[in-house]
Amino acid sequence: MSSGFYLLYLAASVLFILALKGLSSPETARRGNLYGICGMAIAIVTTLALPQINSYALILFGLMIGGIIGAVIARRIQMTAMPQLVAAFHSLVGLSAVLIAASALWAPESYGIGISGHLHVGRLVEMSLGAVIGAITFSGSVIAFAKLQGIMSGKPLRFRGQHIANAACGAAIFLLLLAFCASESKTIFALMTLLSFAIGFALIVPIGGADMPVVVSMLNSYSGWAASGIGFTLSNPLLIITGALVGSSGAILSYIMCKAMNRSIINVIFGGFGSESAGAGVSAGGEERPVKSGSAEDAAFILKNASSVIIVPGYGMAVAQAQHAVREMAQELEKEGISVKFAIHPVAGRMPGHMNVLLAEANVPYDSVFELEQINNAFASTDVAYVIGANDITNPAAKDNPQSPIYGMPVLDVAAARTVIFVKRSMAAGYAGIENDLFHRDNTMMLFGDAKKVTEEIVKALKH
Repeated sequence: MSSGFYLLYLAASVLFILALKGLSSPETARRGNLYGICGMAIAIVTTLALPQINSYALILFGLMIGGIIGAVIARRIQMTAMPQLVAAFHSLVGLSAVLIAASALWAPESYGIGISGHLHVGRLVEMSLGAVIGAITFSGSVIAFAKLQGIMSGKPLRFRGQHIANAACGAAIFLLLLAFCASESKTIFALMTLLSFAIGFALIVPIGGADMPVVVSMLNSYSGWAASGIGFTLSNPLLIITGALVGSSGAILSYIMCKAMNRSIINVIFGGFGSESAGAGVSAGGEERPVKSGSAEDAAFILKNASSVIIVPGYGMAVAQAQHAVREMAQELEKEGISVKFAIHPVAGRMPGHMNVLLAEANVPYDSVFELEQINNAFASTDVAYVIGANDITNPAAKDNPQSPIYGMPVLDVAAARTVIFVKRSMAAGYAGIENDLFHRDNTMMLFGDAKKVTEEIVKALKH
């Protein structure tokens, strides 16, 4: 490969780094996306220009199929389905790593990495790591997709001796990897890969729905490391660099999210190892507790007589596509001279930044949107907290109930507001599967119904 190709790959890598930097903030996210698109365009064109490329027919055919499928999905996908789409994409990256490793083992001459049966041990280590991590990424991402899509239950699926079985499977994979590197046996490679597929399923199945945002982020990291490993096999510096960028950024994001949810990153990586199974946070004795509910007109009256309002969006807002109605409500309140702010929890929705994207889509000003650390102290001096479709991220049990599965998780202190208006379809538990004590507080008024419809009715009442 000539120096010109290396320079072009370096330019693409720099653009990918700028893309990651841009995507770290809503204000620069569009620019970051453009950097990423430009970087990928340079990477594709440069790779197609490599002298090792002998035939363009299959490559162009594959690009056409992938481009059409990607364009259709991008136009049709709803924001509520974005987390499972990301999980599905991760599975494809993992499967690609496995297939490339297998093809490199079966036909190393085609890749210019040696002669079959006489490969250097370094090459065998690279392709085996790529295959193992890729297989775990694929099967784990399939389970994550199934849980997020509702095909599987979001509840943790555990059995006696599960962690021992996972540990035994992991040890077997490690021993097979050593044996493969010593023998270059295709049979051992196939068995090692099959066990990796199996442990990928086993690691994600026992993780509950509340931890799925962290799992998706961790699988993103796995897909990066798988791509990086295959980059070494193919002697492709860009694949090595971009894989390392994705792997490291995904790992850092997973760590940040684990801190935000008071979860151990070790538990996530090893399928809930060491975690205690806690029951749902139901009320003592299972007795029914009083709930104060109201109408849209009641909520409009309370909001119009407030001087400050904090809106807390959650997954329910995404499901109902209520972000535009929420924005209109905020505008009506601001016309009355009422201070309106938005509070975003790091794991609101099903993936990091979910709520930020929805609010940006509705043209909510960036300077009105605050993260948990910036706004949590403001609830105590706020007249109304308007919670729309959020549940676990506002649950006081995280602070008050040591027996709760979410105890210790940082939550938005909406209970400290003078009045809490909680928009929800029903009294059903949140994604973590526990009851929210906030529903029964004296300063909480429940508004039952579709988030978009309820908010639109509040807007209508505010205007009249």
